[in-house]
Amino acid sequence: MRRFPDGWQPTFRPQWLARLAARGACLGSLAQRTGAVLAANVLATGLAVGPALATARDALPIERLSLPPGFHVEVLSDQVPGARGMALGPKGTLFVGSRAQGNVYAITLDPSRAYAAKVRTIASDLNMPIGVAIHNGSLYISAVSRILKLDDIENRLDKPGKPVVVYDMLPSESHHGGRYIAFGPDQRLYVGVGAPCNVCKRDENRYAIIGSMKADGSDWRVVARGVRNTVGFDWQPGTNALWFTDNGRDLLGDDLPNDELNRLGRPGEHFGFPYCHAGDIVDPEFGREKPCAAFTPPMTKLGAHVAALGMRFYTGKQFPNDYRGSIFIAEHGSWNRSRKVGYRVVRTVLDAKGNVTRQEVFAQGWLGSDESVWGRPVDLLTLPDGSLLISDDYAGAIYRITYRRP
Repeated sequence: MRRFPDGWQPTFRPQWLARLAARGACLGSLAQRTGAVLAANVLATGLAVGPALATARDALPIERLSLPPGFHVEVLSDQVPGARGMALGPKGTLFVGSRAQGNVYAITLDPSRAYAAKVRTIASDLNMPIGVAIHNGSLYISAVSRILKLDDIENRLDKPGKPVVVYDMLPSESHHGGRYIAFGPDQRLYVGVGAPCNVCKRDENRYAIIGSMKADGSDWRVVARGVRNTVGFDWQPGTNALWFTDNGRDLLGDDLPNDELNRLGRPGEHFGFPYCHAGDIVDPEFGREKPCAAFTPPMTKLGAHVAALGMRFYTGKQFPNDYRGSIFIAEHGSWNRSRKVGYRVVRTVLDAKGNVTRQEVFAQGWLGSDESVWGRPVDLLTLPDGSLLISDDYAGAIYRITYRRP
């Protein structure tokens, strides 16, 4: 078996065979369609060039996705196995991380057709490189214990070279070891560091935190504590306040505790883990040590086990005006609940003071009424034209959502 840095190894899952078999059956059915229908699908979604072993575009049943009136979804690319975090380069290249695949991809967009023209693998054999970020022309990549970078990347897509190490002192545990990363308004790189467990006590200056560093890897600081596992954060336009999702612990039943949407009010704030969950759930093992009142409560609860990952403030101008400033959140979906939940994108609406006024479903349909799953949203990104991208690690795809007045 191929080995990776820090002792991590990819895990073989028997259910992958079932997925491949299901996709094969789907392709067999599609082969019976008329040429006119297939041609229409190709025209609607475009063609992509990329690595093997990704889902065939016509096998993705995007017609099952439902959105508000006027919104439309297309497949930007279905050639991105394990697609996770996304970042956009200044020249318009879309960079995408992955998890078990160990790859980082560069997707060249075709402005004339508004979908991917080419997918390249620019880094491989990395340790869960889910996070990507762009700064001064360099692509930063998370790899569990390390932060790497590829300099001048958009001018070197065909010969990117070997990533150089920026920082190598993050925890090496693979449990919650995927690191979401992003550069903040202060030009520092922010890194999510999850707890190496479902629920446990560890050094709170090293685990269950959000940290930040300068672009050269120096001056590491802990920004937020008591954060079990954040895989998405963004800064609110106008205030530069850091908002982030956090996944609640497991094994307290179907409906407890909620995932969280949090806002950082001051550096070093503690958000409760492992003592208190979702602001008001006392942990049965550690809750006696500190009361929930000692911690910062979430801005809103997102639902139990929905696996809220990527989040993004909508800053584009293509969608209706009332969408501007809203937060889109990708719900990756539950894995240990008696009835599946999540597998969708929700919209969280804020008032002028930054308080959450309501939440509503924006895109759904990856989860069927029979609980079958064909996709799992992970991250979100707004393109300069105001359209919204969604990555899907289950289908190996990137979707693009646009709006036209009905």
